[in-house]
Amino acid sequence: MQGLNTVSLKKNTQHPQDTKPTRRRIKGCVVQYALLAALIALVLTGQASAQEAATTATTVEQDTQSTPQTQPQAKPNDVTAAPAEPQTDRGTVTNLPLPRFVSLKANNANLRRGPSLSHRIDWVFKQRGYPFEVIAEYGHWRRVRDNEDATGWIHYTLISGVRTAIVTNDTVDLYRKPDSASRLSAHAEKGAILKLLECNISWCEASAGGYKGWVLKSGLWGVYDDEILE
Repeated sequence: MQGLNTVSLKKNTQHPQDTKPTRRRIKGCVVQYALLAALIALVLTGQASAQEAATTATTVEQDTQSTPQTQPQAKPNDVTAAPAEPQTDRGTVTNLPLPRFVSLKANNANLRRGPSLSHRIDWVFKQRGYPFEVIAEYGHWRRVRDNEDATGWIHYTLISGVRTAIVTNDTVDLYRKPDSASRLSAHAEKGAILKLLECNISWCEASAGGYKGWVLKSGLWGVYDDEILE
């Protein structure tokens, strides 16, 4: 009985001391397992993030490659024709040659500073048949120039396509034929207006005051040097 009591006392005496180390070991294991689980979770989370980032980068790259370029580079064989330039030797209104010669149809005409009645009058011409050179067109108006380089705008109804020329030399001779050795028909003084009937490279057949004959172009203004009239 006494031995049993002794053993029983030893158990009771050692029980509180024996249980403490066991609790510490259990607690330590629990902490280690918790740390290990957290580490595993971090590793798995990192791998998932890396895979997601890679997937995102691939998607962005595919979107970038599939997006059409707003300004595609021209191919070597791509040729765009330039727009045709407007012809500068034709009037924009009449499509007639520019410049060209005309004559005054009226007995009195005003040359204005611009193509309208509201513009100032710069010149007044009072000689029917006076030759002008048309150099521009705008609506019903024509910009003309005379033999002294005076310019202005005149209404198209005041001019005609009838060809005339003004004598610029002191005098010119009118011959029966386009030959200075032929018989003389008349003389014309500077400023005289001649009606042109026919012209070749050097001569024009003209009439004025009931006379008719051939005159050299060099003494006239109102016909171009290389112009042929038939």
